[in-house]
Amino acid sequence: MISYEEFAANCQDVLERIEQACLACGRKKDSVVLLPVTKTHLYLAVEYAHRYGFLAIGENRVQEAVEKKGQTPAKVRWELIGHLQSNKAKQAVATFDRIQSLDSPELALRIDRLAGESGKVMPVLLQANAGGDPAKFGAADFDGLLKLADVAMGAPNLQVEGLMTIPALDADLEVARMAFETLRNWREKLESRFGRKL
Repeated sequence: MISYEEFAANCQDVLERIEQACLACGRKKDSVVLLPVTKTHLYLAVEYAHRYGFLAIGENRVQEAVEKKGQTPAKVRWELIGHLQSNKAKQAVATFDRIQSLDSPELALRIDRLAGESGKVMPVLLQANAGGDPAKFGAADFDGLLKLADVAMGAPNLQVEGLMTIPALDADLEVARMAFETLRNWREKLESRFGRKL
């Protein structure tokens, strides 16, 4: 585990790179939020992130988040960013403050039911496989995303807060750009259909 000082220096470097990228493309830097991910790291990573000033952390696996949450007093929002298997949905609803990887109508219905049983409304992001990567989860086309959105938007115990995609890992930045362009196009269509911002 690196020292907190090294962690803070790394964070500063990443934030400066984000600011430079925003300047280069004419985007406001406060429109980008960095989410530190603690996957495979000790619970101390959560404490480092909290100490640095991050309000939320991302975790890929439900069980890993459960363990870390029990080990740290840090008050952060826990966000599930990894694929959620149906048999882990109950634990995910109990553990996370938001699920960023809602990828099927069936999972949406399950989380809706479990959230209702827990007396909560679960914030979610709809996962779109906008890059068409066979290794990624999520709706692979707009029709699939629309079906997912129809179910999730109609679920009383889900709060759809937006969309999520993970472009294919590729040295060619055009691959990521095209995935995000596709996602933006899909988002605009959904906003038009549902009459609300995503």
